[in-house]
Amino acid sequence: MATTDLTGETTEILQQLIRNECVNDGTVGSGHEVRSVDLLESYLRLPGVEIKRYEPQPGRASLVLRIEGSDPKARSLHLMGHTDVVPVTASGWKHDPFGGELIDGEVWGRGAVDMLDVTGSMAVAVKRLLQQGFRPKGTLIFSAVADEEALGTYGAQWLTENAWDDVKADFLVTEFGGTRLPIDGAPKLPIMTAEKGSQWTRLRVKGTPGHGSMPYQADNALIKASEVITKIGRYKAPLRLHDLWKRFIEGLDLPAASRVALMNAATFDVELDRGPAGTAPMFYAATRTTFSPNMARSGVKLNVIPDSAEIDIDIRTIAGDDREGVRKMLRDAIGEELWKDIEIVAEGDNPASESPLRSPLWDTLTKVSRKLVPGSETVPFLIVGATDARFFRRRGVVAYGYGLLSDRIPFREFAKLFHGNNERVDQESLRLTTELWEQTAREFLA
Repeated sequence: MATTDLTGETTEILQQLIRNECVNDGTVGSGHEVRSVDLLESYLRLPGVEIKRYEPQPGRASLVLRIEGSDPKARSLHLMGHTDVVPVTASGWKHDPFGGELIDGEVWGRGAVDMLDVTGSMAVAVKRLLQQGFRPKGTLIFSAVADEEALGTYGAQWLTENAWDDVKADFLVTEFGGTRLPIDGAPKLPIMTAEKGSQWTRLRVKGTPGHGSMPYQADNALIKASEVITKIGRYKAPLRLHDLWKRFIEGLDLPAASRVALMNAATFDVELDRGPAGTAPMFYAATRTTFSPNMARSGVKLNVIPDSAEIDIDIRTIAGDDREGVRKMLRDAIGEELWKDIEIVAEGDNPASESPLRSPLWDTLTKVSRKLVPGSETVPFLIVGATDARFFRRRGVVAYGYGLLSDRIPFREFAKLFHGNNERVDQESLRLTTELWEQTAREFLA
């Protein structure tokens, strides 16, 4: 690859990462991230470069590259990407989800925005620094980790527990921010300074078995489960207008009336749907613990009325909503009549995490962003999903989610690409993000 063509080089790396099809379905034997570790190691292997590989389970590989700083006391920076992607339903796509095709200036494929574009652009930026003889004052780390799309068990969590000296840093950047918000005026670029927690929960709904030919007055667990699912799907958790939310709204060029309405519990829900196009789902998720019943199963045979059914609920928690609080919300959502027939058989415990809103890294990302997107302003926000940043925050690392995207793909459409159909990213975004990492490393570690 020609290092002079930064956009072309990032495009090619991204295409290869997509084609490696590192699909993580949550099972130990999935992922196969070793394919992309092989690719990245081959790409980054230069004389004198320190690269380590880790493979806690066969095929579940991660890569860590270090450029040691000249001053052990200088601040260090870790650029972290992941290489696994979520499964797809290919019939919903216009193009091959693992083809990595370049079509009209856009790279199509699973992982294009979550987050192979960031991982690939980090790799290209790091190689450019290496080839130009970059000698930082503080240490620079680049990692490409496994298993982010499940629980991080074989990736970031394993590394922080088993190879901490290789991955620790004062500051870290991973996915995902920098999407231009659909606000009039100067471009607003969110830096993700926090993320919601998760409490994935499995409920078992109990019934009574019987013959499928006599459904009248039967105690059918599946029918009760459908009622439970509907009630949870319609439930609105208590609104949390936390300090980060207020700082975010204050940083937007919204009309005064809209700003006041979005910071007032009495007017928030009405104003939500009047806000900037495509922001309602994200704004809702940023201010409430959310409940999404996404999987269900029951029955042993078609002619047997099921005596149990299980429901898996994706619960994403706002800081302050602990396990007992979430259980109370579930009970409120479902109601006492059904609750008596429900058993909680599994629940996660991944609390929300956050980093300081202002820091030297914040200042550097803001400065570099203004160079690359003239007139832009950064605003703090929280990522409503989960990232590997949480493992590092828990060990005292200041961790942000960021990137730098063009305005080619509208926000309303872009937000739906994560884990959705027709995932893609444009080449201008690839250029901007690659430049962002290179310039940030130079500025921050000088």
